Amino acid sequence: MGDRFDAVVVGAGVIGLTTALRLQQAGARVAVVTAEPSAETTSSVAAAVWYPTRTRFEPRVLDWATRTYDEFARQAANGVPGVAMRPTRMLLRSQNHDAPWWAMALPDLRTLRGDEVRAPFSGGWAFTAPTVEMSRYLPWLQQTFSAAGGTLIHRRIDALEQAGIWAPAVVNASGLGARALCGDTEVRPVRGQLVLVANPGLHTSVRDEDNAEGSTYVHPRSADIVLGGTFEIGKWDTTPSPVTAAAILRRCTELLPELADTQVLGHQVGLRPHRDGGVRLEADPRPHGRVRRLVHNYGHGGAGITLAWGCANAATALVAGAVRPG
Repeated sequence: MGDRFDAVVVGAGVIGLTTALRLQQAGARVAVVTAEPSAETTSSVAAAVWYPTRTRFEPRVLDWATRTYDEFARQAANGVPGVAMRPTRMLLRSQNHDAPWWAMALPDLRTLRGDEVRAPFSGGWAFTAPTVEMSRYLPWLQQTFSAAGGTLIHRRIDALEQAGIWAPAVVNASGLGARALCGDTEVRPVRGQLVLVANPGLHTSVRDEDNAEGSTYVHPRSADIVLGGTFEIGKWDTTPSPVTAAAILRRCTELLPELADTQVLGHQVGLRPHRDGGVRLEADPRPHGRVRRLVHNYGHGGAGITLAWGCANAATALVAGAVRPG
């Protein structure tokens, strides 16, 4: 088939599509190869709130998170579909109220006042965070990519070398698929179950950060509220559990009694692409057939929406030497 493109991105979730757009903006001819459409990726069921869930501090991770925050703030101001800046409260039960490492990415984080916290909580923070409704945002990403001349190829590949038929440079943004494509045994799923409910008039996102019974958060959106959740490492089951759903509803209602008797609209389960060693974002030094440059960009776990644009910038910089702009 020859080199029809300068670069190909494997994966059409939020990591793949943001990377494809950044490559286009750098002047490359880009294709995205995906086994599943964006609407069927893990990204499509994500709560998609900027928050470095279970993400270790590294200087580069803080940089990615900061750049992503800034990009979403710009997009929200420009009316990009599905993106909003939402007031957020993070409530703590522990006595450790030190600001988190990612606070440096936020322009407005402050400590909650005494009259803003009630038992069993001992403190917390208030800040503004980007929230993204993926049912609107993923189509916008894909349409923007296509409008700029990008090509979407629906094809399942068994090895990254196979992507060399389309381009000399490949970005591996395959998420959980990297476990098979790269033989990376550090990649494993983290099951997340959500409950969608009608919004009784809430606007602020709230997190109960230290709940020993499980991850607990309430994220309002334009037409509903996302209640969560779970963080089940190594679980592949995507069938919603009624018992888990009941526990999520109970915890979230205890957190915000306004949710009592709200209508349940649906249940969702997604498998976060966790990697034990953290995000893999690097150029692969090994030869891969016709692929002259292979860049990995996967393993974001529950922080995909938090790191996406920053990682897209970094992946594009790594690819730059292998593409033929224009």
